[in-house]
Amino acid sequence: KNRCRQFFSYVNGYNSDDPEAHEKKDLKKMTMRELFKYYGLQPETIEFVGHALALYTDDSYLDKPAEVTVKKIQLYANSLLRFSKSPYLYPLYGLGELPQAFARLSAVHGGTFMLNTPIDEILYNGSEQAIGIKSDGKVATCKYIVAAPEYFREKSMPVAKVVRCYCILAEPPPHTRESGSCQIVIPAAQAKRQTDIYVLVLSADHKVTPEGRYVALVSTTVETDDPAAEIQFGLNLLGHIIDKVVTVDDVLAPRSSGNDDKVFLSRGYDATTHFQTTSADVFDLYKRVSSSEARENSVGS
Repeated sequence: KNRCRQFFSYVNGYNSDDPEAHEKKDLKKMTMRELFKYYGLQPETIEFVGHALALYTDDSYLDKPAEVTVKKIQLYANSLLRFSKSPYLYPLYGLGELPQAFARLSAVHGGTFMLNTPIDEILYNGSEQAIGIKSDGKVATCKYIVAAPEYFREKSMPVAKVVRCYCILAEPPPHTRESGSCQIVIPAAQAKRQTDIYVLVLSADHKVTPEGRYVALVSTTVETDDPAAEIQFGLNLLGHIIDKVVTVDDVLAPRSSGNDDKVFLSRGYDATTHFQTTSADVFDLYKRVSSSEARENSVGS
């Protein structure tokens, strides 16, 4: 406990612009593995810090400069302090509110949305670059196309499979202090796996269920021929389950950057329920489309 306290005290006080806060450690060169070893943290603690706080999906971060991970831990701690009960934000009425908010903002800037519109043909110029689409005999021209990979199967490829179990509960999971929501990250090693298991629970507090009901999502990356069995570790944490539905989906990724054919594709959703990887994909997509970096504090402006 003392070693852990010293580690978090150092992380909390670290400031990349203040040499005195470095305590003679150059985190731009020192790896995270070396920093953990310096404070003598145990493997279980390292798994918790790396996967549940810094939200990494694998252990490759251990051999990279420690500063990035330290800042991720600081972000988690600062978010927890800011919102008191949880470091996570979730929109009322579900994730569907996010595209609605984007649609409203886009409309303010002259954007047009056409829902349930069939795409008959993608139009290309002589250089095989996308220049528009044809729908019901009408043509809409463009400089480039941004799309989910499902719309361009020939330009995307499966890189993994994800198993998800959607559950209906009558009460919050045990040992969650009767909370209306929770996010649980089960490090892979704890479940004797190669990839983590994620558990998300929401309730009427978020306007996504009727009063007295909870919805839970348990997900992980498929590693065997029995995907449903792979999420049992997470299901065991939920208590009594009224009903559940299991799905297995491909995670698609673009075959190219999109710079040559002007078709820029996002990645499919992975097993994570905290959307950290989805946020990273949005920044990557922005960079590919605009050829410039997006600043996190200016995306909404």
